[in-house]
Amino acid sequence: MPLIELKDVVKRYRVGDQEILALDGINLSIEQGEYAAIIGPSGSGKSTLMHLLGCLDTPTSGTMNIDGVNVSRASSNLLSEMRNRKIGFVFQSFNLLGKFTVLQNVELPMIYAGVSARERRERALAAIERVGLSHRVENTPLQLSGGQMQRVAIARALVNNPRIVFADEPTGNLDSKTGATILELFRELSAQGRTIVLVTHDDKIAAQTPRRIEIRDGKMVS
Repeated sequence: MPLIELKDVVKRYRVGDQEILALDGINLSIEQGEYAAIIGPSGSGKSTLMHLLGCLDTPTSGTMNIDGVNVSRASSNLLSEMRNRKIGFVFQSFNLLGKFTVLQNVELPMIYAGVSARERRERALAAIERVGLSHRVENTPLQLSGGQMQRVAIARALVNNPRIVFADEPTGNLDSKTGATILELFRELSAQGRTIVLVTHDDKIAAQTPRRIEIRDGKMVS
């Protein structure tokens, strides 16, 4: 069974008296350990697709299974549990808490998961070491470069050992050299068996992933 499987997925939004068709009959399978990019222009539906895949929303119709769980009509509690235990997120804007240290930022998802303080610290330090920032654990985000903040965000995404990591424009706020380093880190994680899905509008970034999923006008075109 694929790790992610969508069948005939449709997503409609109502804005005022208008109905917007954001996704129109998406069929998609992603296997464990795949490294893929979802690409498309602004308004294509790629962000809507990521929201569904990341259990931030549910489809209007169709079937969606994530790691063997049917989340097509899932309750908000089940979606929250899926996000916390099976999914990690990395965002373009990093989404770090400015007054928290690197260690505290990485510990945060484990607080919501009910992990003990001792285990939180051990797992957070291991995740921070994995991204090469052990010397920065007591720094706050304002004391870090953009690339270092993105590494912290990746450590935070990994700390609950998720099956899938979604990265939304993860190099968008980084210079090209730093961005290339972050993409190399994603490649290493994929080689270790982690499923990585990037969302980007940049063809050059998408070209570096083994699989490219192109969305236009709410439909998969490749």
